[in-house]
Amino acid sequence: MKRWISGIFALLCVFAFTGCSGTTTSETEPSAVEAPTSGKKVAYIMQMAPSDIFQTWSQSAQETAEGLGMEYDAFFCDGSDEQWQETVAQCAADGYDGLLLSHGGESYAYSFLTDLMADYPDLKIVTFDTQFKDSDGQTQTLEGVTQFFQQDTQLAQQLLEYVCQELYPEKTEAGEPVQILKVWEGPGYLTPFDRRQEGYAAYEEAGLIQTVETIAPSDLSNPEASMAEVTAATLAKYQPGDIDAIWCCYDLYANGVYTALTEGGYDIPLVSADLCDGDIEKMAAEGSPWKACATTNWSYNGEFGMRVLALELSGDLDAIIDPMTGEPSNWLELPATVITQDMVSGGDITMENLDTVAGEAYTDRSWMPTTDWMAALLGD
Repeated sequence: MKRWISGIFALLCVFAFTGCSGTTTSETEPSAVEAPTSGKKVAYIMQMAPSDIFQTWSQSAQETAEGLGMEYDAFFCDGSDEQWQETVAQCAADGYDGLLLSHGGESYAYSFLTDLMADYPDLKIVTFDTQFKDSDGQTQTLEGVTQFFQQDTQLAQQLLEYVCQELYPEKTEAGEPVQILKVWEGPGYLTPFDRRQEGYAAYEEAGLIQTVETIAPSDLSNPEASMAEVTAATLAKYQPGDIDAIWCCYDLYANGVYTALTEGGYDIPLVSADLCDGDIEKMAAEGSPWKACATTNWSYNGEFGMRVLALELSGDLDAIIDPMTGEPSNWLELPATVITQDMVSGGDITMENLDTVAGEAYTDRSWMPTTDWMAALLGD
């Protein structure tokens, strides 16, 4: 009986979402079932600048929110922690029902959001790539807040496995470490970068790689151009063969590295985390040094975050499932895969059709959280 009722409920939701109408043997039209999220007001607030991947992220979050009957706004804070906190506080004061928060700093996110939730106990919050640490540096969670991340450790290790096994197998087999120029901000800047460092450090400790130098952009308000300048100045200090490959913690930074490599005529392979259309174009260019990206599916990421927020708003907490464990949780990680230069070369590949070459791990949606009403509205 419950399954039969659930099916009727789902069918009515489909009619409500698509605007379809039909005739019945009764003179009274069946009433549409309104989604529990209908009319809710939500916002995506990103600490960083609006790079391509986060525009993709926001677009999929918006499509999901609107599909569930919600009003959606997006705010980017250009790398300013102060602006991020001010924007979050203003949205809470303006009566938003739910906030999808991205890349809050671990030095302040826990205390800031603790205070915010005390002031706005009905506000629902989901965070992406935001670690909570208390004043003693201990990792914490916040009751009522769901945190989700990419598999950042895996992102780093997948790239280094590609470098060691595919680009320099002779060195690896001989027990000789691959010499890496590392692009990373250093500890404490952003949680995802720190998590990627954990994966990187494992390869260092195993003796598979050796870090020649660590560099980062000097101007976070213009990171791509800044990264090009820093990289060009760094490469000028080294002789050919001193650097085997460049590992980059973030694709926006990698774009600056790519500029320095191509303009300087350097033949040094580049690998990076994250992926967007601009990255694919550069990877596919003839003679490109950009060899691989490790990434989650960025369109899925935004949808995932908005689904989780919607489930918080509807009270369907048991439907918030960690993709890695298959169990309900308030700590979630998204699966990753490596996209290589060979995959995207010669086929007019973009993010829109990347699924045709990227493999099953990239296109798998089995871990996407849902319920009967959500599935009916979004067409699962």
